[in-house]
Amino acid sequence: MKISQLGAIALFSATLAAMAGPASAETYRLSQNTSNTTTWQKGAEKFNELLGEATDGKMEVRIFPNAQLAGGDQMKQTEMVSRGSIDFMLTSAINVTPLVPELAVFSLPYLYSDYDEVDATTSGEPGQKIEEILKEHGIIALAWGENGFREVTNNVRPIKTPADMQGLKMRVSGPMYIDVMQALGANPQQMQWSETFPALQQGVVDGQENPIGAVIIPQRVYEVQKYLTTWHYSYDPLFLGVSEKLWDSWDDETKTTVKKAAEEAMEYQKEISREGTAKGVEFLREQGMDVYEPNAEEIDAFREATKPAFDTWSKKVGEDLVKSFKDTIVQSN
Repeated sequence: MKISQLGAIALFSATLAAMAGPASAETYRLSQNTSNTTTWQKGAEKFNELLGEATDGKMEVRIFPNAQLAGGDQMKQTEMVSRGSIDFMLTSAINVTPLVPELAVFSLPYLYSDYDEVDATTSGEPGQKIEEILKEHGIIALAWGENGFREVTNNVRPIKTPADMQGLKMRVSGPMYIDVMQALGANPQQMQWSETFPALQQGVVDGQENPIGAVIIPQRVYEVQKYLTTWHYSYDPLFLGVSEKLWDSWDDETKTTVKKAAEEAMEYQKEISREGTAKGVEFLREQGMDVYEPNAEEIDAFREATKPAFDTWSKKVGEDLVKSFKDTIVQSN
């Protein structure tokens, strides 16, 4: 064989290798609970993008929406990450409460009044305490994102007072919200998000509660719900977590790279979620929803009505933990 032919073969082989990407590339699986249209999905995609850039393509994340890897079961998804069967998980705190009840602290009714108070807790000592608790369950929380303040929708009537909740069949996502809805006189039904849209469509449930920017708009809830009340009754953060088993297998440099990519991705996710929420009420009105925005006095009535659930769950998550959150909120004002 001539030298020129050998050179051509070598060049061709090098080109193929370059096209194939890094020989040592690792692909990881990330499960998230919602469809591929949400800010959850966009945050997960940003994480994959940033991680690929930081590692020259040596680390890649495949994203599975609707908790597909766990058969749509959000609780099972968390357990699989804890065991190391799934690598990464992007989920909301309230969806983890069946396994880790302390995470319900974020969503205690009317704990927060604005985003500044939220950010003070997730970036401060309370957030660190929750991260320690998650680690005890085999999950490393890499960064906090946002599902948002949960608003209520239904197909029966406008909700202006606690009495308007009486008898409504409400889809809820976790145990704490069962107690909250019962305190308001509603009939809560816990179900997976993947089951909720058809349940609303078919009238199996009358309503649901979720954030505007992260869920109600991108999941097109307005197509099957008539009334929206912006009661801001509960906040729900997201967190991007990784299996502790996988985390422990990495060297310090890899851990730093993964955490940095996660933090930047979740900052992006929070930003687009808050933008969507800010513009969301007007958009929903344009889509034909009847939107009611309660005043401070009306909010106080909802706060008083849900206080029994607040007290019950303060005991369940730990009163010291609740105090840490409350103290941090006071200091932030």
